[in-house]
Amino acid sequence: MATTDFHGMPTYTLQNEHLRLEVLASAGPRIVRLFPAGSPQNLLAELPDMQWDTPHGPFRLWGGHRLWHAPETATRTYFPDDSGLQLASIAHGVRLAQPAEAATGIAKSLEVTLEASRPGIQLRHELRNEGVWPVTLAPWAITQLPLGGTAILPQRTAPLDPDGLQPNRSLALWPYTRWQDPRLHPADDYFLVTGEADEVPCKVGYFNHAGWLAYWHAGVLFVKEFQPRPGELHPDLDSNAEVYVYNRFLELETLGPLQTIAPGESAIHYETWLLSRPGLADLPAILTPTQAAQLIASLPIPLT
Repeated sequence: MATTDFHGMPTYTLQNEHLRLEVLASAGPRIVRLFPAGSPQNLLAELPDMQWDTPHGPFRLWGGHRLWHAPETATRTYFPDDSGLQLASIAHGVRLAQPAEAATGIAKSLEVTLEASRPGIQLRHELRNEGVWPVTLAPWAITQLPLGGTAILPQRTAPLDPDGLQPNRSLALWPYTRWQDPRLHPADDYFLVTGEADEVPCKVGYFNHAGWLAYWHAGVLFVKEFQPRPGELHPDLDSNAEVYVYNRFLELETLGPLQTIAPGESAIHYETWLLSRPGLADLPAILTPTQAAQLIASLPIPLT
């Protein structure tokens, strides 16, 4: 584990034959850089200058991957995390832990473990209640990515009942999302969101039964896998997967179910990250639904 630097902030590097990543050493938890082996291209967005004021002080975004708790509210969600991080080595990885937030009593931690056999990363997100009252929340894992690519959201097309008469999918829209937004590309098998800049943000969410979502950018497919938990209530009109795109980044987001955690208890959410370079040189960064299907079909990893 080597010491490096991210726009003036100290980081630690984890590396194997498949990939290299950097985490902030004194703030976060944040994963701020991710490189496939032999590539100089950071797959994560770098946003060290983005911040906004909150009731608790300035919140700095930094970019990369972070852990929040849902539902999103201005007073609870944006708690500054620029100091107090504790970093510890674990087998093939690192554990990043923040002290409990003064306003909520929730302590965030993230364990990052590199897989030895493939370009994969295991992430364990934990929200622990260190307060004195039960808290209802959902773990919310957010990965910020550079513009210029295409997010791929698998859709459930099979009927849920023998007659095929019941609805089998839904879509959550935020107040600022426009139906006519040119970045939204619905199709039968994959709903695509293109990473293109606009001063008006756009966000969609849904219940993802497939357990994965992906971003195609710079010849690399970045995949986030997670375990769907149908039958359990989720935030945001029962969404467990969301995409948000703005003027400088696109976010792939997964959420666990809403849980009421008593003092001393935790809510835990897992993700697996996979990187694939399928070698489709003629495939553009902004995909059509047909090209997205071609890309997914070419992968050495099974995605359904």
